[in-house]
Amino acid sequence: MGSNLWVREARLYEPVGYKNVECGTCERRCVIREGELGFCKTRKNTDGKLYTIVYGDISSISVNPIEKKPFFHFWPGSEALTVGTWSCNFTCPWCQNWTLSKSPPNPAKVGYMSPDRFVSVALRKGCEGTSISFNEPTLLLEYSLDLFPSAHSKGLYNTYVSNGYMTLDALRMLAEKHMDAIKFDVKGDGKAVRRYCGADVNVVWRNAKEAKRLGMHVEIVNLVIPNVNDRDDAFREIAARTKEIGNDTPLHFTQFYPAYKSVEVGLVNPTPTETLERARDIAMDEGLRYAYVGNVPGHPYENTYCPNCGQMLIKRWAFSVLECKVTADRKCTSCGNRIPIVGKYKID
Repeated sequence: MGSNLWVREARLYEPVGYKNVECGTCERRCVIREGELGFCKTRKNTDGKLYTIVYGDISSISVNPIEKKPFFHFWPGSEALTVGTWSCNFTCPWCQNWTLSKSPPNPAKVGYMSPDRFVSVALRKGCEGTSISFNEPTLLLEYSLDLFPSAHSKGLYNTYVSNGYMTLDALRMLAEKHMDAIKFDVKGDGKAVRRYCGADVNVVWRNAKEAKRLGMHVEIVNLVIPNVNDRDDAFREIAARTKEIGNDTPLHFTQFYPAYKSVEVGLVNPTPTETLERARDIAMDEGLRYAYVGNVPGHPYENTYCPNCGQMLIKRWAFSVLECKVTADRKCTSCGNRIPIVGKYKID
C-alpha cells in the first residue's frame, strides 16, 4: 500500500488481535479492523498494518501572520507558511474550515507536497516559520515528524494550531523533532466539549501542561459560543486551568460566528463583545497576566499590556502588529519588567 508518496506506515499503533490495530495518534485510540479506516478517515488498516493516507496531502496552503493562529507571545509580526490536510478527529458543528475538516481524503485528488519542498517554499516566500493548521494538525503527525527537523535546520520555527487531542507519545515525538509552539483550542468546559466535540477536555489540559514541560511555547484559545460555553463559571474554570500551566500563559477569548451546522443545533448568534470583555476580566481576576479578546479588530484587549506598570507594549489591529515597546532583551521600556515574548519580533 505504501507505493503512493502520500501513503506511509503510521508511527503509532499496536496490534490488537488478528489483523486489528489500535491507533496511538490521538486519544480516541481507534481499534481499526483490517481494511477499515479510523474515526478521522486518515488512517487505514491494511493487512494488519496501519497507514496514514494523508502524508503530504495538502488541502490548503497560505502565508499567514502568526497572530492569526493566534500566537501573541511567539515571534510577533512574523509569518508562517501554513498548510492543512483533510478531515478531523472532533465533531464540532461550528467549524469555520468545515470544507476541509468535514471532507475525507480523496486518493484521486491528492495535492502532494514533500517536506523538502515545503521548506523550500517557506524560505522563498520569506517566512520565519511553519504552521500546520486549517484542520487538526495531528492527522499530519508523520509528515510533521519529517518536516520539522528539516525546517529547524534552516532556521525556521515550527507550530501546531490544534484541538490538543494527541496522545502523549505523539506530543513527545513532536517535541523531539523541534516543534516550538502549540496553540490549544479548548472549546469550553468539560460538558460542552463532550456534547459538541465528542471528546474529554481533560486530555487537552493534560497535553497543554506537558507541552509546556517539554519546552514548547503554549497559548490557549477558547471560542466563546453563546449558550454553549459563555457562563462565568466556565470562564473561571478555563482561566484557572490556564494558570496551572503558568500565569504568563496567554489566554484568548475569541468571538464566534455561525458556520457549518451551527444553525441546525441552535447556535445562531455571534458572541457579544461584552461577553468577551467579561471573560477577559474574569481571567485577569483569576491571576492570569495576559488575557485577550479575539476576532474584534481594534479592540483594546487585542493589545499586550505590561502587568507591572500597565503600559501598552504591543499594539495590534487584527493580525497586524502596529507597535512594539518591548526591548530586545524582552523587558518593558517603561518599568523594566521582563515580558515573556519568544523569538524575534518584526514590525513593518
